[in-house]
Amino acid sequence: MTDLFLLGFLAVFLFFGLKRPFLWVCAYLYVDILAPQKIGFGVITSVPVSLIAFAAAFGGWLMLDKKTRPTFTFRQALMLFLLGWAWFTMQGAAFPVEAADKWDWVWKTLVFAIFLPFTVTTKLRFEAAALVMLLTAGAIIISGGIKTVFGGGGYGTLSLFVNDNSGIYESSTISTVAIAIIPLLYWFTRHGTVFPPSLPVKAFALGLSGACLLIPIGTEARTGLVCIAMLGLLILRETKYKLLMIVGGLLLCVAAFPFLPQSYADRMATMLTAEEDESASTRVAVWEWTLDYVEEKPLGGGFEAYRANSFTYRMPQTTGSGNMTSTSYEKVTDEGRAYHSAIFEMLGEQGWPGLGAWLLLQALGLYQMERLRRRMRKKADPQLEWLGHLAIALQYAQLIYLVGALFQGIAWQPFIMMLAGLQIALVIYAKRYDSPRAATIGERLAAQRQSDTAPEASHAVGAPGGAA
Repeated sequence: MTDLFLLGFLAVFLFFGLKRPFLWVCAYLYVDILAPQKIGFGVITSVPVSLIAFAAAFGGWLMLDKKTRPTFTFRQALMLFLLGWAWFTMQGAAFPVEAADKWDWVWKTLVFAIFLPFTVTTKLRFEAAALVMLLTAGAIIISGGIKTVFGGGGYGTLSLFVNDNSGIYESSTISTVAIAIIPLLYWFTRHGTVFPPSLPVKAFALGLSGACLLIPIGTEARTGLVCIAMLGLLILRETKYKLLMIVGGLLLCVAAFPFLPQSYADRMATMLTAEEDESASTRVAVWEWTLDYVEEKPLGGGFEAYRANSFTYRMPQTTGSGNMTSTSYEKVTDEGRAYHSAIFEMLGEQGWPGLGAWLLLQALGLYQMERLRRRMRKKADPQLEWLGHLAIALQYAQLIYLVGALFQGIAWQPFIMMLAGLQIALVIYAKRYDSPRAATIGERLAAQRQSDTAPEASHAVGAPGGAA
């Protein structure tokens, strides 16, 4: 039954895409985030749903979609370089079989992120793409939030849609994504048109935001707590009542503390004693090994190069209780430990050229969104207010991701690359309002609409391609 529902839902997506080809792009967003082929148990597991959606998205745009002239940006060129460089490093990968498995989804992630800005060309398409991404991730998050409330959480035990601790379903990754989408949820409560801002929309966004905050508790992912702290700092940046927000946040934390599971409190406490925590100790050891590794291989070792690591470190062991405790240090040998950091993941796999390109890709995204929000604020055009606020939401989502990425290997995470694609599309879209030609056409349209009836004049747009 589950298989039939999932296949039926995808079939509806594809059917309506015959009239609106952009829906096939949305279908791929849905498939790549949710991975319905992993949720089912029967026929859907043998259907290449990801490949079908991927082909439909590209084919529909090439043959059926009404296209504007594609603009290829420097950030897309960086993605293209990363694609070629990853292929190059894979040729000499130390673990070719495992590297090929990772390449199988990384290349699709990058190609789609490069392609996405060609299709997102109107406000409605921005909203549709972001909405599909939010609701698809939201389905996972709501499920996890409900289970957390009813006591189904725990480190490594929170059951989501699949029994697969990888991709977006990995505990730290879903915690990072859950917190990262909260700024986008807020944007929809102010600027949405598919579901215009109303009490039900705001109530749903509030409920989903609550579920997002529950995910780090349910997964007991320490990265999630760090992401929540980053979200709090970003909120302080926007609010005028900073002291009130700080006091309110502290009171909320104090009030919520008695309701937190003891296992969650115990795990968060290990952040204060990282030197006594095996997970933290191995991360530091892996990072040191990676630095030594790139001294010998500055161009990287290809995907999954971490499998070659082997190291010995000293782990403190405390015995006794109360005032009668003693600490001894035991040597622990470990091998094949993951990077637990996107930065060291890129460094170990793609070397200094790959890491440099990836950091530049991220830095340009932050810079362009900041520049865009300031430019829209300076214009002070109510019809472009949505654009500036979307830049803020995408920038804040990226900042939260980057904080989470410091402690987990999610450099190629598809959801985040999709957000990067939306950022690129937003910059391209905003440039229409800065060109002399666009300004001239906008003035003509405004003058023409002012000569029409009053109701029509109230809907004047500032440039071609507006919100349709």
